[in-house]
Amino acid sequence: MEGLTEIIMNVWDEGFLGIGITEIIVSLLIFIAGAIGRAFFVGRVLKWLETLTANTDSEIDDVLLESLKKPLGYIPITVALYFITVYLPLSGVADTFATNLVKAMIAFTIFSALANSIAPVFQIFTSSSVLTRSMTMWLERAARIIIWIIGLGIILDIFGIQIGPLVAGLGLFSVAVALGAQDLFKNLISGLLIIGENRFQPGDRIEVPGSLHGIVEDIGFRSTLVRMFDTAPMLVPNKDLSDVKVINHGNMEYRRISWTINLIYSTTQEQLATICEEISTFINTSEEFAINPGQESFARTEELASSSIDLRVLCYTDPVGLTDFSKIKQNLIFEIIKIVRSNGSEFAYPSTSVYVENTDPLDISEYSSDGLKSKDISHSAAPDKGDD
Repeated sequence: MEGLTEIIMNVWDEGFLGIGITEIIVSLLIFIAGAIGRAFFVGRVLKWLETLTANTDSEIDDVLLESLKKPLGYIPITVALYFITVYLPLSGVADTFATNLVKAMIAFTIFSALANSIAPVFQIFTSSSVLTRSMTMWLERAARIIIWIIGLGIILDIFGIQIGPLVAGLGLFSVAVALGAQDLFKNLISGLLIIGENRFQPGDRIEVPGSLHGIVEDIGFRSTLVRMFDTAPMLVPNKDLSDVKVINHGNMEYRRISWTINLIYSTTQEQLATICEEISTFINTSEEFAINPGQESFARTEELASSSIDLRVLCYTDPVGLTDFSKIKQNLIFEIIKIVRSNGSEFAYPSTSVYVENTDPLDISEYSSDGLKSKDISHSAAPDKGDD
């Protein structure tokens, strides 16, 4: 029994890699205390800070606190790891590794907080109209990548990994990648040109005639996400949008209505003048239509067509959505129908008239084989019947 007791005590004291079981249990309790402290910190302290920021007029502090909530939660865990390294009887490689692990956790916490605070910082520029939305998004992503590259370099340096040879190797690797990924860099440069020229922004309705028509959702490093009107997403390479003619309906100042109204030829001059005047009055007095300083709205007689007298109706609305625009056009159609019929006219439609003349009687003489006239027969050609 004394030998067994001695073995048990030896195992208890030696533990794992010279660390006794008592030290391991205490270390686990310290780590659990750190986790409990993290829960308390996030649940109480951050909630109290959220209450303070909610009472301010600015929304930047709310977004900043929300973005820093996760990195700040790493602080109690980092402190617990530090106390564990101080408590444990580490030496040599184990002590160096534990110390470097704490340093790496501190660096990770700092750079995580910096990366997450990028969004609120760039939101200030977006709200102040200094930068466009897409440019802010690109700069935000680039800043985040740069921060994490620096943070990764520092963490690697903490563990003694030389960054210089790694960077040189990456340089050679990037040359090889550049030769085989030319389209990737073309799309990247095209994306920068799209943002720099402000061709379109997320939320704009764009159209490439004969190719696509939809809403821009995101301008990425390689491609642009366009949501089609059937709600299907389309990923378009940036170079395909920088080298073609793109109609940006999102930047329109007004939505135009340009119609040709066909009236029957029996409409008199007085009726035409009254119809045009009443349509113009409706357009100019209705709140649904906008005033375009560059072009006045009107309704005028435009042309004597082959089967109708044509009126031209031109007006503008504010750049509303498709649903509201269709309602405005419907109201205008109803009003035009009412005005035309109340003035005794009617709408014309394409028609064709065919006139056929009656021909003179045709005399046909038939003779027998001996040359004598046998009989006289008269035929009259009946007129053809044509669709009118």
